[in-house]
Amino acid sequence: MEINQTTLDGVFIIKSKINEDQRGFFMESYNKLKFQRLGVNFDFVQDNHSLSVTKGVLRGLHYQLIPKAQTKLIRVIAGSIFDVVVDIRKASATFGQWYGVTLSSANKMQLLVPAGFAHGFCTLEPNTEVLYKVDEHYSPEHDRGILWNDPAIGIQWPTISPLLSEKDQKYPLLKDAEINF
Repeated sequence: MEINQTTLDGVFIIKSKINEDQRGFFMESYNKLKFQRLGVNFDFVQDNHSLSVTKGVLRGLHYQLIPKAQTKLIRVIAGSIFDVVVDIRKASATFGQWYGVTLSSANKMQLLVPAGFAHGFCTLEPNTEVLYKVDEHYSPEHDRGILWNDPAIGIQWPTISPLLSEKDQKYPLLKDAEINF
């Protein structure tokens, strides 16, 4: 397993060793001991699975407030996404900056998103399935978000007219969002 720091402190790309032969492949997507040896130590408590049936589905930008903030380990098992994180830690030198990466069933990379970051993704192809582990249970009263196309953040999404949930369409701009990081 290989872990690579991104341009945002605490956000990592994880590459697992892939064992392939004529039957297909095998990989460890999560191994607590290996993650600990790499300096990543989280106790994941819940797995989430989403299916987006069309290209251009955008989910996000989501986060939970402290004390229910979540660290997420994201991977794609079918299709592909443009995955985005935004630093929402007010004291951070990179506050308001974003990082994006393509995760796919083909590249088998994972993205580790610590608490203090908003997260979202846009599907790049139909029937995309995303799995992610979280280290805190979902808490509706702590659930928050930022508008996907906030011009102050300037995310370069792969679409200008995504398919959004009603909730995701109504999130505030970063400058107006409730943040306690």
